[in-house]
Amino acid sequence: MNPLFRLHLAPPASKPQWRNWAGTTQCEPNHTAEPLTLEEIQAEVLRAAEEGERLRVIGSGASYAPLCWTDDNHMSLARFTGIDSADVQRRRVWVRAGTTLAELTEQLAERDLALETAPSTDGLSIGGAIGTGTHGSGMAFGNLSSMVTGLRLVLADGSLRSCSREQLPELFDAARVSLGALGVITHVELQCVDHYRLRVGEKRVSFGEALTRLHELRSEHRSLDLMWFPYAHTVRLHFTDETRETPPSQLSWQTLRRQFFSQVYLRGMRALAKRSQKSAERASAMLATRRREEVLILNAEHAYAAPRRTPVEHLEYAIPAPRLPEVLRQLDRLTHALALRVHVPVEIRYVRADDAWLSPQYQRDSACISVPAYREQPHADYYAAVTEIFDRVQGRPHWASPHDKTAAELRTLYPRFDDFCKLREELDPRGLFLNPHLARLFGARLR
Repeated sequence: MNPLFRLHLAPPASKPQWRNWAGTTQCEPNHTAEPLTLEEIQAEVLRAAEEGERLRVIGSGASYAPLCWTDDNHMSLARFTGIDSADVQRRRVWVRAGTTLAELTEQLAERDLALETAPSTDGLSIGGAIGTGTHGSGMAFGNLSSMVTGLRLVLADGSLRSCSREQLPELFDAARVSLGALGVITHVELQCVDHYRLRVGEKRVSFGEALTRLHELRSEHRSLDLMWFPYAHTVRLHFTDETRETPPSQLSWQTLRRQFFSQVYLRGMRALAKRSQKSAERASAMLATRRREEVLILNAEHAYAAPRRTPVEHLEYAIPAPRLPEVLRQLDRLTHALALRVHVPVEIRYVRADDAWLSPQYQRDSACISVPAYREQPHADYYAAVTEIFDRVQGRPHWASPHDKTAAELRTLYPRFDDFCKLREELDPRGLFLNPHLARLFGARLR
């Protein structure tokens, strides 16, 4: 053929790659929809169902587990956001599921409302945060799903279903924490509280003191987080209490500097852990013991979120709250016996019991232990040993956390697990909303 007449075909366009925040899950979906309206959400569900494909809804990508992996269809609700309606007298709002917690709390503050508690990451979409049982801290508070008073979701046949404690109560209890496996949650009604301010403080105690005073420390404050630095034998207590004090117009330069250097230390420890374990341990000890103790006055919408710019992986389990002291002692012995290099602090938070079928806090006041690890460093053996300790006390893994549980094991941990699986099969018999990870969790077969 004459080269002048050759066809110059453009190479096929590569499919856009999606990855979660921590970089632990990557995939190349064939199609990503970004609906603007409820009707567009329904149309996309029907299209995927009619074409025999599967569909996963993506939020902010904060989950460490492969909840959103797919090679078929993604649906992002990032353009389906905002508060649709508010009943200020009853302190309830209907919010679109793609709204981030940062957006939601600011919009609530404009109405003189607030969430009673919130997680430390505010970039999460409200639909994703509720669907995985995400939580803040404080034994007086449940996870975010416990604040839900109503849901609307699009089922696999494209129909819209509403549920609450009064209307379809079993669907309501199943759908609040459902990992997107029952349908596309489009709207959430939340029970809020009057706007408030918090006195946010930190103090440092030894690991031994923290263990002996756990109940007392927990009872002293509205909420309590424990940041345990195993190699420094130190626990930093992060606590909040309601106050009528007025917050400053802006954060002091000392506070901003502290936040900056905390991130510098975390990034430094990550780099040092690759080259020098001893140096990483010293940096960890410095972060634990030299960080200044201070008190801040913050509005509710600014009191919970903490900057997280250093990607790490997290293994989190919810254990019965009374078992926390013995579990922490076992973790301490394990860490030192195996010479495990734990440079990022282990986080411990308390969460009240609730009644959502797949909530890790189902019918059980819980202590949630989050065990971090640098993704670049080998940590499989560490996580396996830690998981064995959690398993001894019937620990339940956070759904957004990487874990090794299958349907057979989850059935022993969740009294309503079989009821959930039966309902899922009824609502989505072809598995439109499944992926390989969810199929393994629910003992379902991908068709």
